[in-house]
Amino acid sequence: MLLLLSSFSSCLNKTKQTQPNVVFILVDDLGWTDVACNGSDFYQTPNVDGLANDGIRFTNAYAACTVCSPTRAAIMTAKYPARINCTDWIEGHKNPKAKLKVPDWTMYMDQSEYTMAEAFRDAGYKTAHIGKWHLGEDSIFWPENHGFDINIGGWAKGAPQKRPKKGLNGYFAPYGNPRLKEKEDDEYLTERLADEAVNYINNHKEEPFFLNLWLYNVHKPLQARQEKIDKYMALVDSTKRQQNPVYAAMVEHMDDAVGQIVNALKANGLYENTIIVFTSDNGGLIGQRNKVTSNYPLKNGKGHMYEGAVRVPAIIVDPSQSNKGIVSQVPIISMDYYPTLAKMAGIKVSDSITENWDGRDISNAIEGKTSLSDGVLFWHYPHYHTEGAKPYSAVLKDNWKLIRFFETETYELYNLEDDISESINRLEDREDIYAELKAELFAWYKEVGAQMPSPNPNAKN
Repeated sequence: MLLLLSSFSSCLNKTKQTQPNVVFILVDDLGWTDVACNGSDFYQTPNVDGLANDGIRFTNAYAACTVCSPTRAAIMTAKYPARINCTDWIEGHKNPKAKLKVPDWTMYMDQSEYTMAEAFRDAGYKTAHIGKWHLGEDSIFWPENHGFDINIGGWAKGAPQKRPKKGLNGYFAPYGNPRLKEKEDDEYLTERLADEAVNYINNHKEEPFFLNLWLYNVHKPLQARQEKIDKYMALVDSTKRQQNPVYAAMVEHMDDAVGQIVNALKANGLYENTIIVFTSDNGGLIGQRNKVTSNYPLKNGKGHMYEGAVRVPAIIVDPSQSNKGIVSQVPIISMDYYPTLAKMAGIKVSDSITENWDGRDISNAIEGKTSLSDGVLFWHYPHYHTEGAKPYSAVLKDNWKLIRFFETETYELYNLEDDISESINRLEDREDIYAELKAELFAWYKEVGAQMPSPNPNAKN
C-alpha cells in the first residue's frame, strides 16, 4: 500500500511539473531602446539580452496606453483601457483650465474583472505579485483581491515615495509602503524585490506558479547605488544620445534583477519549464526639465501618442519553442499576454469571459506563423499629461498609423515602415488610408464605449 501511495504521489508530482510556470516581468517606463538588444549603446543589459537569445523578441510590441495604470489593467484583463474606462494613470493629472474637460474615468481595476491571476489560480497555480501595482487607491483593489495569493510591495502608489520630511527615501529604505517593510537600513528597492522573487521561486519549486515581478524601476525618482552611478559617469559619451548615468545605473539594477530570476530558475531546475515575459508599461520618459533617456529613432516619449511613448521592449521565452533567438515584426499589444499565456499553459477560460477580450492569442507568433497584417491596434487617451501631451486617439493597421488630436480636431497619418520617426505626415497624399483608418477608429469608439473629452466651460483662453 505504501508503495502504491508513493507511486501515486510521484505521478502527481510529475503531472505538476509538466505545467509550465509563468514569470511576468514588467518594467516601469522602460523605453524601446533602453535595452542593448534593441539598440542602446550606453545601457548595459546582458541578462535581458540573454532572454532575447533564448526566446523571441518582438520589435513591434506596444503598450495599451502611453501611461502606466491603463496598461497594467489591460495586461490583467485582456481588455482595452477604453473598454473598462481605466484610461489614465491613477490618480491622473488635473488640468481644470485646459481647453477640454476630461471624462470621469475608473480609477481602479474593478473587482468584477476576471483577471489573469484569477485564471491561473483557478487552474491550480500558486500566484504571487511582487512590486508595483497602481490599480486602485483602496486596498480592496490591490493584488491580494485580484487573484494573487501573495502580495509583496503592490499598493496604491505608482512610484517610490521620496519625501524627506516624512522620512521616506524613494528607492532606498524606508519606503513607506504598507505591503513592504524594509529589512535593512541601506537596502535598495529593486534588489529587495528581486530577493523576494528568488525566495518565492525557491519555496515553490514543487508546484506550478504564476509570478508577477512588476518592478518600480526605472520610474522616477532617479536613484541608484553610487557604485553603479560612478561606473556610468565614467562611460558618458557626448556623442551618444543616452547620457544619463543615474538612469543607466537604474537600468542595470533592473537587468541585475532579471539575472537573479533566471539564475534562481536554473538553480531549481525550472528554467526549461518556465514561460518568461519581459516588457514595459509605456515608452521611455524623456523628461521636460532634465533629460532622462532618449527613445531615438522614435518620436517623443511617455504620455504622448508618438512611437516613443507606446512602442516598448517585449521578449517571450517559451521552453517549448523549437527556435531560439527569433526576432519578430508581428505587432503585439498588452492585452495579448493574457490569452497567450493561458493558451501556452493549457488553461481554459470560460467563453463568457473570452468573448469580451480584446487581446489575441499570439502563441503562434513564437514559431513565426502569424502574419504582420493580423490585427488592428487602437489607443485612446482623452486626458492631459504633465509631459505636455494633450487628448488623442490613434489606430494602427498594416504599418499605417492615424492619430486624432481632440483639441484641434486634426489628424496625422504616418507610414511606420518607411518613417519610424513619424516625421512625414502623409494625410494629404493618402486620403484613402486616412478615410479607412478614421472609419475603423470611429467604429471602435462605438464598440468599446469610449468616453470622450468635452468643451471646458472653465478653459483659460
